[in-house]
Amino acid sequence: MAREFELCPGRRVGGDQPCFIIAEIGQNHQGDLDIAKRMIRMAKDCGADCAKFQKSELEYKFNKKALERPYTSKHSWGKTYGEHKRHLEFSHDQYRELKNYAEEIGIFFTASGMDEMAVEFLHELDVPFFKVGSGDTNNFPYLEKTAKKGRPMVISSGMQSMNTMHKVYQIVKPINPNFCFLQCTSAYPLQPEDVNLRVISAYQSAFPDIPIGYSGHETGIAISVAAVAMGAKVLERHVTLDKTWKGSDHQASLEPNELAELVKAIRTVEKAMGSPVKQLLPCEMACNEKLGKSVVAKVAIPEGAVLTLDMLTVKVGEPKGFPPESIFDLVGQKVKRNIEEDETITEQVVENHVKKVKC
Repeated sequence: MAREFELCPGRRVGGDQPCFIIAEIGQNHQGDLDIAKRMIRMAKDCGADCAKFQKSELEYKFNKKALERPYTSKHSWGKTYGEHKRHLEFSHDQYRELKNYAEEIGIFFTASGMDEMAVEFLHELDVPFFKVGSGDTNNFPYLEKTAKKGRPMVISSGMQSMNTMHKVYQIVKPINPNFCFLQCTSAYPLQPEDVNLRVISAYQSAFPDIPIGYSGHETGIAISVAAVAMGAKVLERHVTLDKTWKGSDHQASLEPNELAELVKAIRTVEKAMGSPVKQLLPCEMACNEKLGKSVVAKVAIPEGAVLTLDMLTVKVGEPKGFPPESIFDLVGQKVKRNIEEDETITEQVVENHVKKVKC
């Protein structure tokens, strides 16, 4: 069982803990602080555990030419990529306001630090954990510095290989043991054939001492629910208020009704996972009483006869008698009285019967 750790104050992940659900707002707020607050409230109302954003210090994330590149996409908020990103980037004071709002309504708040300076700010902001986006998972100096901050880490693995993830583990583990990996494919929207949920199992085998989760960019909720059934202990999904809004992430995001349905489905699946012990349950007793079968006499059996298999059959009997799995144990047993054809075989008619204890 994967090791547990406290991801947020009072909220552990891993082991038998419930899946921690992150509503990834990212930059789907359109650069509007009021929309961002509405989205935090939506995440809370839908039952998510955490509302997450993406924080960049643009001059540290992009070089000058990248920021000056013309950006003519239908999703653009400016003539250059830099203008576009600046429109969507909240200031430090705005982040403080958003975090305070999240705390007021009772939902955890964090962000992906998209560069080292953004991590410095988020550390100062006192977020409960750092999210490492897929684009920085192979950025080893960034990982080392982030791990040294001492906060729990959630590390996505989009665009990476298993070899890289082993290196990430080897870098982070000695510095900061409180982290988990998320299986992720960086495509928006993500097609089912590219999800590769079996990587969750591969990670569970390769890294048995950390929790494993899933970050999904697919449409709908079915694949994410399946990830939880496979043992994902942290789940991240992008969310939006309207999939038709401008922005490349909206199409791969969940609207409020979908997020609420996802949370409900996950909690139902977690209940359904239940116990690995297979046994007759109290809720099955009524069905067992009504339809459970017993061993009955296939023919009339005289007193003193030694039972053979051809004397016996299995039917729904009244009263209840020996269960079907006991039929071979009855062979060779002597009966104490005459038994009519079709009569239930009960303990009272079998000589020296000793109940076998089930282990």
